[in-house]
Amino acid sequence: MTATAQKSRVTADDFKFAFRHHPAGVAVVTADAGNGPVAMTVSSMSSVAIDPPTLVFSASPLSSATPTIREAETVVVHLIASDQVDLARLGARSGADRFGDDVEWGRLPTGEPYYPNATEWLRGRVARLFEINGSVLVIVEALEAKPREGREDTDESPLVYHNRTWHSIGDHTQLP
Repeated sequence: MTATAQKSRVTADDFKFAFRHHPAGVAVVTADAGNGPVAMTVSSMSSVAIDPPTLVFSASPLSSATPTIREAETVVVHLIASDQVDLARLGARSGADRFGDDVEWGRLPTGEPYYPNATEWLRGRVARLFEINGSVLVIVEALEAKPREGREDTDESPLVYHNRTWHSIGDHTQLP
């Protein structure tokens, strides 16, 4: 590495500060690799391709769910609306009982744990894992989506994470 490259290196604090000002949608990922269900909240989820439908998210090495997600063959990615912020908080809170008696959850016929009231969910096969500086980039091919019947006219406001706080996007935030 040249001296110029070393001087221009972005610090971890500068990197976090920059992304704190970049809003991101919120998802909760669930999985069970045979040792019980896990869940984590992610704001690093993005669509990658349409054919086959593919998405990606980053699993933090700090999350207790990451080892299970690494081993799981399938996951469920829940796209969260603003009225479901409690679910996002649950998946983000360290040590929380994400599948306790007071949490509405179930299992899909294929066995994966899921939150049935999430606005949308996609069940997918873990296609690839990439280790990157301690984190895991998880590539998922979507196999199934929450049924759309009777939900075409819904207009839930998405939940967005920005500057360490939760936000709702709706008509009031639309620019002319």
